[in-house]
Amino acid sequence: MISFPLPLIGFSAFSGTGKTTLLAQLLPLLKEQGLRVGAVKHAHHKFEIDHPTKDSYRLRKAGADQMLVASRNCIALITEREDQRAEPELGDLLQALDTRTLDLVLVEGFKREQFPKIELHRPSLGKPLLYPNDPNIIAIATDERLSTTPCHIPVLDLNNPSAMVDFLLSHLFHSEKQPVRQYPLQGQQRFQ
Repeated sequence: MISFPLPLIGFSAFSGTGKTTLLAQLLPLLKEQGLRVGAVKHAHHKFEIDHPTKDSYRLRKAGADQMLVASRNCIALITEREDQRAEPELGDLLQALDTRTLDLVLVEGFKREQFPKIELHRPSLGKPLLYPNDPNIIAIATDERLSTTPCHIPVLDLNNPSAMVDFLLSHLFHSEKQPVRQYPLQGQQRFQ
């Protein structure tokens, strides 16, 4: 299990399930609660955050192994990894965050890592559930009835970000063990 000094929760699912869309809905709701939230996202492909017309891009391409770009509003560190290293591990990436300025960290992806996660599942995509094989999944967020409903973890409504924030706040910031609650899908009766 990853050791980290702040509440840490992941959102795991197969590609195309809507992890980024959900996090974009949850972040403003968490900010409204006065929380300072960090986010870590795994990308399965090479990505570029810098652009050829920018000086920082030119300096990287000229040979800088690390490029730090800073203004009064934003700081970005780009580290080149040209060798064939393994995928970065979440524990190592978390060390780059300034925990003094955060209350909570949300993680998108890293489904094979050992830390608390909410599984996002859309039965219409035809993908299997992850929770039977991952003991770190603490809840399932879905948009439809599950063919098999777990009895030991909550089922959340994927289309109700406010209820998901309530679950996160209860789970992450209350020291007492909360009873397992089931959240009905919007506009539907809770299924058993």
